[in-house]
Amino acid sequence: MSMTKRAALAGLLTLGLSASNLTAPAQAQAFPTKPITVIVSFAAGGPSDVIARLLGEQMSKTLGQPVVVENVAGAGGTAGAKRLAAADPDGHTILIHHLALAAAPALYANLGYDTKTAFAPIGLVNTGPMVIAGKLGLPAQDAKSFFPYIKENADKLTVAHAGVGSNSHLCAVLMSQQLGAKFNQVAYRGTGPAMNDLVGGQIDILCDQSTSAIPQIQGKSIRAYAVTSAQRLDVLPDTLTMAEAGAKLDMTIWHGLYAPKGTPVPVLDKLNAALRVALKDPAVVEKFKAFGTSTFPEAEWTREAHAKAFAAEVDKWAASLAAAGVKPQG
Repeated sequence: MSMTKRAALAGLLTLGLSASNLTAPAQAQAFPTKPITVIVSFAAGGPSDVIARLLGEQMSKTLGQPVVVENVAGAGGTAGAKRLAAADPDGHTILIHHLALAAAPALYANLGYDTKTAFAPIGLVNTGPMVIAGKLGLPAQDAKSFFPYIKENADKLTVAHAGVGSNSHLCAVLMSQQLGAKFNQVAYRGTGPAMNDLVGGQIDILCDQSTSAIPQIQGKSIRAYAVTSAQRLDVLPDTLTMAEAGAKLDMTIWHGLYAPKGTPVPVLDKLNAALRVALKDPAVVEKFKAFGTSTFPEAEWTREAHAKAFAAEVDKWAASLAAAGVKPQG
């Protein structure tokens, strides 16, 4: 090869490398270039689904692209997480999930992804308690009679949850541990279907997020017995806390947004910025209040705060579930 051809080839290679180095920043600057999909790891109509649609509507205004929801239910929320872990890290596929994502490693032996490294936290969304609710036909009329009743009749009662590792399952596990009672647990593909059966009287008890439980409680379709927060909820002022009812169970639920690992930082920053705008929207604030939840303090809206909180929750639930005698399923 002549010196001239060698020089020309070297120039082309250098140009190619330079172009490839510029590709990621250029893509990040153009982001988003198409609709963004938010994976919801549970069935339509559940708390995560409701919040995803509320946020998606507001975030789309900032991002300039539609934000659409894809329900990928199954395996206690791990099916949706697995779908995100395998998605292209370009920011056009993200995930909304709650603390069950952090608890999954303690419950499943073969997730197909490494929970601590597979996801890039975008930002924390909201936080709130669980509500212990029962069908209207239960003889217990209030919290102080409810817990002695279910402890005595545990083998006759059905407690629903949205699959192993879901918030409702974790709540049922902790409630069973605190009361020393073993319930007949019934798994669903989301708390939406479980709530339908609770309203219909096909199941007895459901520990659900306030987001979806409150409308049914206010509509007198089910009875609320207690909330798992340290304080009573403004929207359910007559519902006791677990401590007031004589049971020890403090469980706060939170949601966060995630992208696949490897997503460019500028893209993550754009998603975080859109989330921040949505969280300040008066309609979102009012909806959260009506759900019995609230946003995190604004100082905790950063990606770094989310990453720190998520890592701490993974360790917390590993210890908590091990103490409860729960072992990972194969």
